Amino acid sequence: MSSELIPDRRFRPRLAVVGVSPTTQTETGYFAHESAFVDDGVEIGAGTTIWHVSHVMNGSQIGRNCRIGQNVVVGPRATIGSGVKIQNNVSVYEGVTLEDDVFCGPSMVFTNVLNPRSEIPRMDELRPTLVKKGATLGANCTIICGTTIGRYAFVGAGAVVTKDVPDHALVFGSPARIKGWMCSCGEQLSWQSGAAVGRCGKTYTTVEKGDWLRADIGPNCGENRSR
Repeated sequence: MSSELIPDRRFRPRLAVVGVSPTTQTETGYFAHESAFVDDGVEIGAGTTIWHVSHVMNGSQIGRNCRIGQNVVVGPRATIGSGVKIQNNVSVYEGVTLEDDVFCGPSMVFTNVLNPRSEIPRMDELRPTLVKKGATLGANCTIICGTTIGRYAFVGAGAVVTKDVPDHALVFGSPARIKGWMCSCGEQLSWQSGAAVGRCGKTYTTVEKGDWLRADIGPNCGENRSR
């Protein structure tokens, strides 16, 4: 057995640019707690914070101004946009893509293989999951792989999502079903004659799409809202 010491990566300076010397500070730096593990070959944007005992694995990409909580695993080769908040005890597996401003509640679960068996390798059967801009995934919900969560959709705590969720839909239950519609500001919409106005003043209309309804932002609305 070799007596060579294994380097402790917890105390390496964290850099956001692949290929930059570990002793070089850059203007695109991020913060990682000393107990976090950040593999080589990752890209992390400026202003992102990574907290206790979290692990960013090789090939993963994290955007700017993200908040990665405690005991979070990212990757390998996962993609996270900017402004994303991931609460404690979440694993963002290979095949999962989070667009900008997604919120992942504590202990929510992603999967990436539909029918896993311990003795049968299935890493070549990964089913991609896409969570679009601004969506909220509540605490302890489960997202079955191969699904798409729409823009500003809202998945309630403990829900089990087994199929695609439309933009702005509020879903909860097991399996998750549409129970209402959400404004991009996070408030539930109240509908009258096929239209609604959110508390923030944005207006919406519904468009039939198969068995689903999709909330479309009306002409008087913009996606941007001061935080």
